Amino acid sequence: MVEEIRNRVVVTGLGVISPVGIGKQSFWASMIEGKSGIGQVTRFDPTPYPSKIAAEVRDFDPGDFFDKKEAKRMDRFAQFGLAAARMAVEDAGLKLEEVDPERVGVVIGSGIGGIETLEEQVRVLVARGPGRVSPFLIPMMINNMVAGQMAITLGLRGPNFTVVTACASGTNAIGEAFRMLQRGEVEVVFTGGTEAPITEIAFAGFCSMRAMSTSNDEPTFASRPFDKNRDGFVIGEGAGILILETLSHAIRRGASIYCEVAGYGTTADGYHITAPDPEGAGAARAITLALQDAGISPQSVDYINAHGTSTELNDRIETMAIKKALGDHAYRVPVSSIKSMIGHLMGASGAVGAISTVMTISTGWVPPTINYRVPDPECDLDYVPNRAREVPVSGALCNSFGFGGHNAVLVFKKYVG
Repeated sequence: MVEEIRNRVVVTGLGVISPVGIGKQSFWASMIEGKSGIGQVTRFDPTPYPSKIAAEVRDFDPGDFFDKKEAKRMDRFAQFGLAAARMAVEDAGLKLEEVDPERVGVVIGSGIGGIETLEEQVRVLVARGPGRVSPFLIPMMINNMVAGQMAITLGLRGPNFTVVTACASGTNAIGEAFRMLQRGEVEVVFTGGTEAPITEIAFAGFCSMRAMSTSNDEPTFASRPFDKNRDGFVIGEGAGILILETLSHAIRRGASIYCEVAGYGTTADGYHITAPDPEGAGAARAITLALQDAGISPQSVDYINAHGTSTELNDRIETMAIKKALGDHAYRVPVSSIKSMIGHLMGASGAVGAISTVMTISTGWVPPTINYRVPDPECDLDYVPNRAREVPVSGALCNSFGFGGHNAVLVFKKYVG
C-alpha cells in the first residue's frame, strides 16, 4: 500500500476584529494585559432582558474598510469577516495578483449569519408590508455570503464554502481548510469565522434558555470560566481570519511563518441538542483524533486554548474531556479561556481562539483566564488564573464545542523548517 503524501500546512497571516481590539497587535496586547471587553449593551435597549451585558466591538467603523454603498449591502457579520480578511492579507504580505486565483480557497464559519439584517427586515415587514422588505435581505442574511464577498472582493476563484456547526463553526472551518491544503487541492486558503449576534432576538432566545450571565452590575467580571461561581456565558461579536498555505507555497514566495497546523479532530456527541455528553466522551475523542492526526503524544501538548464558556456544564465537562484524553499530563498543561475577556463569539469563537493560540506559540506568552477567584473542585486543572504567563509552547490544542454535539479540535505546533 502506498503511503498517502500530505502537504505540510502553515499559518502566514492573521486578521482579527474583537471586543478588545481591532487588528492583531491591539488584540494580542489586550490578551496579555488581561483586559475585558465586556460592558453594558449599547446596540439596543437591554432593559427588558435578564442579561444586559455583552462583549461588543465598539470601535469598528465600516468606513475604514469599505465605501458607504458597499458597506450598506453587507450585514455586520460580513463586514467583520471581510475587514479581517483584508487585514490578514496585509499581515501575510500576500500579493494576490501574483497567485493563481483558482488555487486560493475560502472556508469560513458562522453559526448564525446575518441575524441583524433578518431582525430589521422582519420589523419592516410587520410595520410596512412585504413590498417594503429590502431586495438585499436574502444575500445579506445567508451565512455563506461572507465567503462569497471575500471571493468577489479579492478575486478568488478556488473552493468557497461556509461551515455551520454552531459554536464550533470557526474551528471546523479551519480544519476543513487544513484538509484541502494537505490534499493539494489549493495552495492558499482564507479561513476562520465571523459573527455579529448581539441583537434583540438572539438575546431573547438565549435568555429564555437561561444560558447567559446575569451579573449585570459587574460586567467585566461576568465571564468567569472554570470558577465555581460562574453563572453563564456572555455573548460577544467579532471575526478571526487566518491565511493558511502549503509550506511549499509559503517558502516559494518568501512568507513569514507563524506556526504549523498539524492536526484536526472532529466528532459528534450524538446526545442532546444543547447539553454536552455528560461523560465528555465525544470531546475527548476529538482531542485524541487531533493528536493522532498530528502524530504527537499527549505529553507533547504544552498549552490548551479551551472552549471555556463560563457555563456550569461546559467547563466541567471540558475539564473531564481534557483529563480523559491527556491522562495525568492534563495536570501539567496550562489551560486558559480567552472568553473570560472577549465573551463568547459563537461561530467566530474558535477562529479568534485559534489566532490567540498561534500568537501564544509565536510569542511564548499564554493569555490568562481572568476573573478566576473561587476554585471549583470539579474543574481542577491549571487555568492560568488572572495573569498571563511566559511559557515556551511547541505544541498546543484549540478546542471548540457547539450546540448539537459538534466537537472540533485543532493542533498547532512551532514551525521547524
